[in-house]
Amino acid sequence: MDVIVDTLEQPLLENAPRKISKTSTQKTIRRAFKCTSNLSNLLPTGTVLIFQTLSPILSHRGQCHTETSKILTVCLLTFCSLSCFLLSFTDSLRDERGKVRYGVATLNGIWVMDGSIKLTIEEARNYKLSIIDLFHACGSILVFGAIALFDQSIVSCLAPKPSEDAKEILEALPIWIGVLCSLLFFIFPTQRHGIGFPLSRD
Repeated sequence: MDVIVDTLEQPLLENAPRKISKTSTQKTIRRAFKCTSNLSNLLPTGTVLIFQTLSPILSHRGQCHTETSKILTVCLLTFCSLSCFLLSFTDSLRDERGKVRYGVATLNGIWVMDGSIKLTIEEARNYKLSIIDLFHACGSILVFGAIALFDQSIVSCLAPKPSEDAKEILEALPIWIGVLCSLLFFIFPTQRHGIGFPLSRD
């Protein structure tokens, strides 16, 4: 029996949708979104949430009637800054079952905190600590400082009667910190996906 082949049928690959080239505007917008995501990668959302929840309580909405409230406000700022710094050295990976495991980057690789996952020496070295991690940790503190300067309860508590020059500095400094850090983090993006940071799909 002869097999009749229909020559009019097209191969499946030719029917697949073709990749549409992006315009320069679309590429610019994509880069801007990528830059914003890099900036958000350097500020743990949990730390910011704790700060925004506790700052009006500890500072009595900027009044700071007693020295104790000032001390507690400074302690909150110190705790949140240290949290931003230390969480910059955390990273995540997926185990053989696909579950996300968190660890701390060290000079020799990564120390997995949760789970008994075993990595080879070569795999662990992919997560080892580098100079760029220290740069990102310091940048994370700067970005958190900019957010703290935008909080009027913190500014009113620690600087209740600033001079006109100090007011101008307090208004301009957070903006310049944000612009500078955005630029630096765009040039030197982080590869970490640690605790409090967006997780990688891979």
